[in-house]
Amino acid sequence: MHRTAIHDWHVARDGRMVDFAGWNMPIQYSSIIEEHQAVRQRVGLFDIGHMGRLKFTGPEAFDVLDRLLTNDVTKLEVGQVRYSLVCNEQGGTLDDVLVYRFDDCYRLVVNASNREKIVAWINRHLADADVEMTDETFETAMIAVQGPSAVIVLNPFVDVDIAVLGYYTAIEAKVNDVSAIVSRTGYTGEDGFEVVVDAVHGQPVWESLIAAGHKAGLLPCGLGCRDTLRLEAGMPLYGHEMDECIDPLTAGLGFGVKLRVGDFIGKTALTRIQQGPFARKRVGLRLEGRRIAREGAEVLQDEVPIGQVTSGTYSPTLGMPIAMAYLTLETANPGNTVEVDLRGQRVNAVVCDLPFYRRRDVR
Repeated sequence: MHRTAIHDWHVARDGRMVDFAGWNMPIQYSSIIEEHQAVRQRVGLFDIGHMGRLKFTGPEAFDVLDRLLTNDVTKLEVGQVRYSLVCNEQGGTLDDVLVYRFDDCYRLVVNASNREKIVAWINRHLADADVEMTDETFETAMIAVQGPSAVIVLNPFVDVDIAVLGYYTAIEAKVNDVSAIVSRTGYTGEDGFEVVVDAVHGQPVWESLIAAGHKAGLLPCGLGCRDTLRLEAGMPLYGHEMDECIDPLTAGLGFGVKLRVGDFIGKTALTRIQQGPFARKRVGLRLEGRRIAREGAEVLQDEVPIGQVTSGTYSPTLGMPIAMAYLTLETANPGNTVEVDLRGQRVNAVVCDLPFYRRRDVR
């Protein structure tokens, strides 16, 4: 398995390590609920070095990305970050990504499970374009500082005031006196930042933040609470809410698809899909009782199957089991009562809008 630059620290601190997309990653240190609440109420620190980090340079980098990504790269200004998707010709989702624009390059952050696939897909479509793609995943470390106190913990280590940094923007700065990329982004539904440094500096930066964050109640956090946090925030996960058989429009990610401008792979198919009718819709479910609905659990109404659960967990914030599911359009209305089959036992659930949780200070 691959190891991040901070792997040895996790092992030394008795992090519960698991295989995640070929990476040896911490799932938790204390408990998922404790780490989850630290992020919601104070601040948490995540090693996200398993995420793919690709750099694009050359005069035609813009043209290549505009062809590969569903969002409008033409309006991306220096310092901006934008959510986008990579689709195949049929409109199926190959991955969801973040694209960053800097003075001399563009960067993509892709899912760990899809990095090799996306690298191969991009190479396939580079042709003779005057652009160089560099996979910097193994040469860099990536750390997420997430929670209401994230700016308080991170700001003293950065040589500029990141408190004024807008949501979904990025800068090149010094963190702990080493060169870094700092973006106001995250995957938890909270305020926060993601920091990229050279791999050799990953653990020193991590340890500095751990030490400084003690007074703020910072906890190191694993992938377990990263999943509960993103699910509460209604954020889709590749391989669950989207894949090559699920298009971004059906997944409710139309904000990341710009059909009226430019041309990109999958646009023709997505234009046709947009005309409808849609067969299903991604919704939230609030379940009765304490049992958790897992991926693949069947959703029924009046004994008729109407959809399937894609992700489920116990929500520490709401104090109840929650899930995301795809349901038929006629049954996807908020307030509708359905049943979820949990290994032969039917549990009542109520359809609700996403997200389940939204922080009050969203910019």
